Amino acid sequence: MGFAVLAYDGEDAEAPARRMAARDRHLAVLTQWAGDGRLAFGTPLLADDGRALGSFMVLAVPDEAGLRDYLAAEPFNNTGVWTKVTHFPFRIAPLPYRPLPQPGTPLAPRRTHTVVIARDGTDAGAPARRQAVRAAHMARVAPMAAEGTLALGGAILDAPDGTMIGSAVVIARDTDAGARAWLAEDPYTTGGVWQETTLYGTRFAPLPWRPLPGAPG
Repeated sequence: MGFAVLAYDGEDAEAPARRMAARDRHLAVLTQWAGDGRLAFGTPLLADDGRALGSFMVLAVPDEAGLRDYLAAEPFNNTGVWTKVTHFPFRIAPLPYRPLPQPGTPLAPRRTHTVVIARDGTDAGAPARRQAVRAAHMARVAPMAAEGTLALGGAILDAPDGTMIGSAVVIARDTDAGARAWLAEDPYTTGGVWQETTLYGTRFAPLPWRPLPGAPG
């Protein structure tokens, strides 16, 4: 169990400068939280031109107190870098993920992955549609985690330990077109589960990440 934070930078002319001014402090907080296991994953959201749009963070904390602690410590949240912050209960799917890049790994010069936020339908039949194809979806993504195509995946919940109402996945696709092609073949798409998807480019920061749930070692 945990929480995901989806945060958006301002759109004014000074927004990039605010991010750069707080970046070192932001990375220091991420390094601490990743090192002690409270931050399971974190990555920027990038526009097509490489400009930062915001951040996607996955917290391995047991309750909302941990979420509040993170937001209180996060420089991007406290210095006006993020001007809109949303969060939701999130459960990482335990899969054989490959290790995330550790300190010393060179930062990729451009987008390497895509963050997908996929929302289920809100009609009465939505839970049944998800359940009907969930096994097929998991069978598809498990080998993709092992080979590195799926860097992270999990369920958006309506409440802690609640009902699944969507998914967040991070896939090794460096264009929106490639990401949409991947999504088009997933049982959650062909089975009518995912009704609304939003894509963001990203690249990974090398930090002292702990293994994700289900990852070897």
